[in-house]
Amino acid sequence: MKWQILGIYLLSVMCIHWRGRLRLPLRQQLVDQSTFLAPVNLFMVMFSRAPTTPFVAAGDLPELEPLREHWRMILAEAEDLKALRKEGMVRGGWKDLYLKWYDTAQPAARELCPRTCALLQAIPAVKLATFVELPAGTGLRPHRDPYAGWLRYHLGLATPNDDACFMEVDGQRYTWRDGQAMLFDETYVHWANNGCGRSRLVLLCDVERPMRFRWAQAVNHWFGRMLTAGMNAPPSGAERPEPEGLPFRLLRALGQGRRRLRARSMAAYRVLMAASVAGFAVLLYLA
Repeated sequence: MKWQILGIYLLSVMCIHWRGRLRLPLRQQLVDQSTFLAPVNLFMVMFSRAPTTPFVAAGDLPELEPLREHWRMILAEAEDLKALRKEGMVRGGWKDLYLKWYDTAQPAARELCPRTCALLQAIPAVKLATFVELPAGTGLRPHRDPYAGWLRYHLGLATPNDDACFMEVDGQRYTWRDGQAMLFDETYVHWANNGCGRSRLVLLCDVERPMRFRWAQAVNHWFGRMLTAGMNAPPSGAERPEPEGLPFRLLRALGQGRRRLRARSMAAYRVLMAASVAGFAVLLYLA
């Protein structure tokens, strides 16, 4: 039984690693967060009702269509927010303002972007939402996000409308355009680059992956709630629904410690991640 459990875990890791056309270097994959969640991610992929391709047609989730239909209104509220920041009336960056965090939003978000928050609140599948900017001349290195239970949604608000501002997911390129939406599986290797002279602003949403069966959807919903317990919390003053129970409190503590170590020493962080993978494999064997 021990070898079977360990074998299932290692098989899950390899399935996730070899999924798609592109993959991370094996050394990087072994300490990547997606390695810890490999069995869970394999479950999400196997029972997914949405296509398991790098990009998913936005039309496959019609409940998101109101966002695209009202993109100019969302842009107007984002521009008002940007103007307030320039005047010093609002502090923090775009990611400091969560327009939705599961069943609620920050009080500041509801005050500054009321119509956008109302739209998001009416779409239960949207779990997390915020504005995200990619400044001119910057990019994101190739990486995987850890959890396959969500799909990532981008709605172009103020983009360069230029092919030099793009994202690649598993080798397939997408260029942002104002008013256009795209949906992708963030557990594929992806990266982005803005080679234009102006920044790119999108509405970013994490959308719960639709599953084939109700019980599988319930598992996805529960695990997603547990996972957010270990994520970056909104800043002080935010109304974040904190899940209760020992697993959630433990994940919050582990997430906070991991982020502090990563900010202090990347080398120590990688050593810890490698040791954690090895320790997890030993625990599986001894279980």
